[in-house]
Amino acid sequence: MTPEAAPDDCPGTDIDPFSDAFLADPFPFLEELRSLGDVFFLRKYQVWGVARHSQVTAVLQNPGVFSNAAGVGYSNLKKEEPWRAPSIILEVDPPVHTTTRGILTRVLSPRALRELQVRFAQEAEILADRLVTAGTFDAVTDLAQAFILKVFPDSLGLPPADRENLLTYGGITFNSLGPRNPRFDEAMRRAEEIKTWVSDNCARQALTPGGFGDKIFESADAGLVTEDEAALLVRSLLTAGVDTTVSAIGFAIRRFAEHPDQWELLRKNPSLIRSAFDEVVRIDSPVIGFFRTTTSETTLGTTTIPSERKVMVFFSGANRDPDRWEAPDRFDITRRTPGHTGFGAGIHGCAGQMVSRLETEALLTAFAQRVERWELSGPPTAALNNTLRALASLPVRVHQDAAHRAVPSPM
Repeated sequence: MTPEAAPDDCPGTDIDPFSDAFLADPFPFLEELRSLGDVFFLRKYQVWGVARHSQVTAVLQNPGVFSNAAGVGYSNLKKEEPWRAPSIILEVDPPVHTTTRGILTRVLSPRALRELQVRFAQEAEILADRLVTAGTFDAVTDLAQAFILKVFPDSLGLPPADRENLLTYGGITFNSLGPRNPRFDEAMRRAEEIKTWVSDNCARQALTPGGFGDKIFESADAGLVTEDEAALLVRSLLTAGVDTTVSAIGFAIRRFAEHPDQWELLRKNPSLIRSAFDEVVRIDSPVIGFFRTTTSETTLGTTTIPSERKVMVFFSGANRDPDRWEAPDRFDITRRTPGHTGFGAGIHGCAGQMVSRLETEALLTAFAQRVERWELSGPPTAALNNTLRALASLPVRVHQDAAHRAVPSPM
């Protein structure tokens, strides 16, 4: 096989999933990728790919063959020096993953989540009162980022200073999962300084007692992981719990501004808030996709993939597959969404997704009580990233519910 050729049993394509055009609007390209078949070959990167729901879930549900241990990005961490220590939750396989996942599951217990629910609701109401009184604001920076950078690091026990560094770190991390393009190079230029800040703030002595981070270190005291591994688990929660949730909230507000009928439906029936969040994650897919690496020669569909080869798994393609979803491009908060891959699937499904759900539920509940209608007051601006779909800016104007005039909370 020459560098430009595709395997005989697999259609090749010149679509570049890391190009500006793809990242700005991936869905027309994903439709074309699905049309190629169960498996395709990305010539530019010499990797295989899947974008149909059936094949995406087949890969995600088979970690023994499609491994995370070589990294979920384009680089093979077993052959290349990583820019930071690999994640011991996302970039490992069982049995290590079984131990670390179990720690996070215990830390994020139902009881802990119930306690968070009350705190999130209080913070959401304070923020909603302030923003609705203002009338116009940026739904990304003033709403999504402001809320998540307050409540999530608080829950983890992170110090209050310089929390905007979390967004910088997340952007670098998600860009680093792509190939060595300008976005990757720019991320690496900023990586060393921010890596040190994150490491310092994930250490035991930096964390507030009683938070999730402190509870993770209790697992080190119990001998389940080392002190260094506990710090890596804290870092993993930070990476997973900030950028993707900010992205989902931004897309949610944009969807409701563009579909006022769906907002009115949600206001009339608040029990739809949870399904509305899942519909946003399905249709907008904050994570475009991750890579897996084959542990042995395997057959996927009618394609044979050799051992130690990268496979790009397009969560965003699966989430709009018409073979799985009726009218997949339609935003419908009453849709039944079990099976969407917006949080991944299988043993590596997002460990913090329940926290993300609670955060978004709190915000949508608070704003549904106060806002009759959302209106875009300027064009949305995309934030292009090799892996993460997100908005950089979303100017909005809110129209208050006449029955609930917001009173500014004391500063």
